Amino acid sequence: MPRASGPLAEALARRAVLLDGGLSNQLAAQGCDLSGDLWSGRVLVEHPDQVAAAHTAYARAGAEVLITASYQVGYEAFAAHGHDRAATTALLRRSVHLAARAAEAADHEVWVAASVGPYGAVLADGSEYRGRYGLSVRELAAFHRPRIDALLAAGPDVLAVETVPDTDEAEALLTVLAETGAPAWLSYTVAGGRTRAGQPLREAFALAAAAPEVIAVGVNCCDPADVLPALEAAAAVTAGPLLAYPNDGSVWNATTRTWHAPETPVPWPAQAWCTTGARLIGGCCRIGPDRISALGALLPDRPR
Repeated sequence: MPRASGPLAEALARRAVLLDGGLSNQLAAQGCDLSGDLWSGRVLVEHPDQVAAAHTAYARAGAEVLITASYQVGYEAFAAHGHDRAATTALLRRSVHLAARAAEAADHEVWVAASVGPYGAVLADGSEYRGRYGLSVRELAAFHRPRIDALLAAGPDVLAVETVPDTDEAEALLTVLAETGAPAWLSYTVAGGRTRAGQPLREAFALAAAAPEVIAVGVNCCDPADVLPALEAAAAVTAGPLLAYPNDGSVWNATTRTWHAPETPVPWPAQAWCTTGARLIGGCCRIGPDRISALGALLPDRPR
């Protein structure tokens, strides 16, 4: 069937839409090796069939949006591993094509969201959970611009500008989005009622409030307990759709490259998120297809 019958923004105006879950944990569950600095990008290079299989697993779980494996793909990082510029561009486009293949094979409407991860992701040192890289807004825009251009050339339905840790990077990304006119969502990673870099959330969300390219704002890869306060902050400065796709409450240790899980599971008050304005809801790291399927059953007004 066709990937989707209309723009994602139109669907969000009518109802909640179910996102997929963590790509890396699904790849690991399939037996893939994610060691090294390239993380899921390594699988994109070596075993693209496994990436396609991971997307398919989420589509079968009911996900209506598949996020591509381009999160950690950057020209400089991949050049250090022997990939020239043309090869990295091809990988970015491949990530979109693999998700599109799974979307087109699904038995329901599915949109493809091209992941635009933060600058810190390509450093592979946990910087995306700190922000403040020491780069100017102009330098960050120059980093993101060619990645976004390559992804858009492959024809995704929307850009997933995700795991943004601070307002400087958000400003840079919004600058590039304005140049392209492409639809996108903007998602911060947050902790304790602030961005990971410590800025007030109302100010962070307000940056995107007037951007016509941004179809939704919200949070991802954060503790589920941080979601509702963040959505409330977003709702105070924008009337548009909100989004939420947290992890399971675990904390990433960049030194040991391991997740440290909470002692007890963190509740997911998905209905409260919807009431606050969330229309794109799913999971990030350590949230697999089973959790996405269960989450989908809780969302109101979804096609069954």
